[in-house]
Amino acid sequence: MTDHITHDPIYNTAHRDDFPGMMNVDRYSARTDAFDAIISATHDHFWDPMDTAYLDFSSPFDLKNEYLMPRETFPELQSAVADKLNEGQQIHLANESTRWSLSGILHGEQGALSLSAGLCHILVDPGAQEYASNQTREEARHVTAFSRYIHTRWGKPYPVGEALGGLLTELVGAEEVYKKLVGMQMLVEGLAMGAFANFHAKTSDPLLKRLTQLVMTDEAFHHKFGKIWADKTIPKLGTEEHNRVEDWAAQCFETVLFNLINIRQKQVIYEQFGLEWEWVRDACREVFTDKDRRDTLKESTNIFRVLIKTLVNSGIITERTRPIYSHWVDMDQMEGENEDMIGYAIADEGIEYLKTINRGRKVIGQK
Repeated sequence: MTDHITHDPIYNTAHRDDFPGMMNVDRYSARTDAFDAIISATHDHFWDPMDTAYLDFSSPFDLKNEYLMPRETFPELQSAVADKLNEGQQIHLANESTRWSLSGILHGEQGALSLSAGLCHILVDPGAQEYASNQTREEARHVTAFSRYIHTRWGKPYPVGEALGGLLTELVGAEEVYKKLVGMQMLVEGLAMGAFANFHAKTSDPLLKRLTQLVMTDEAFHHKFGKIWADKTIPKLGTEEHNRVEDWAAQCFETVLFNLINIRQKQVIYEQFGLEWEWVRDACREVFTDKDRRDTLKESTNIFRVLIKTLVNSGIITERTRPIYSHWVDMDQMEGENEDMIGYAIADEGIEYLKTINRGRKVIGQK
């Protein structure tokens, strides 16, 4: 594969159908140690979504009378939409919006599972391949965990939205490794870290709070996998290559910013209340402007702010595309912040929690 843009042999690839190439005798001993730290940490953040020691999915929550997320986080309920709904309907709409968001996360986890499994087929370096296989296992447990949570609270998830479904399909099917690593390991994983941190900070459901924390113990390392690629690749890019990566990142950012949570994508929710999505859109526009959107991006847990910080920390943004992001955030301020990503502290706390559970428990294969 010649167009995947990398300047370090640890990201070299073979064609996905070239299994004989994986049996090259020289390949087996050419293993990088670049991923050893995040591979060895896998044991520290082990958890099992099927084991009640980690998550008890029988924990109740009164969806009819309690908001899963604060009422003020839903633009619809700050608009004329609320005037058409009684209190019970307002709670229902808010919780259905949360169901829609969590369904998107579930679809995103399936995308990450499929993408990381695909990397196992093409990454030549045994160390990179080993990490991709670890991530595949972890993404699989995320799919299980979010599936169980949604099933417990609502029965089944919403179908994937057009914008998210299109982006995930493009990332999973992309031939170019840089698109997979920038698009999924950095942007989508960054998006996920912001979303999980937001749920963890604001949800009134202890089960969802714990679930998002445990997922963050994994996602923090998945995000670092993409960061390793950036550190080893971005400084070595030529102008044309950097432009391609930078433009791809900006394209992905704008796709999720303008489409991921817009009203049209959520119209399946409003149909339940006899509301036309176009009318809901117009009502929300009266109370939620671009200025309001920029204000929300000041919050450290805002998912789009996390995306921008990911790109800043990776050295992908230059003066060419800086105006795209500076319209929404103070780039000078962000560049002055430390490089710690939102969710890392929550993940570290979660790892300590997992260590207390895992300490003394029998490891699979141990006699």
